[in-house]
Amino acid sequence: MSFKEKIQEEGSVAELESNQNEIVLYNDEVNTFDHVINVLMYACEHTPEQAEQCSIIVHYKGKCTVKTGAYDELEPRCSMLLDAGLSAEIH
Repeated sequence: MSFKEKIQEEGSVAELESNQNEIVLYNDEVNTFDHVINVLMYACEHTPEQAEQCSIIVHYKGKCTVKTGAYDELEPRCSMLLDAGLSAEIH
């Protein structure tokens, strides 16, 4: 692979990454760990382990990225989180 091809390939990767958005879940004092875990498994298709880890991070750090992808894919998932009473937004 030539230097020019490598630069072009890296540019393509950077373009793909720049099209990625993320759902950030925020801590609140209302929802239980079990509720947050169940909603993450449903809305974001997390495994039980992923959902538990995210809920712990949110609890101690105040926020956690719970899903990345294209905006069109994330928007309905974020709506599910909000409808379940969680605090989340797409960045």
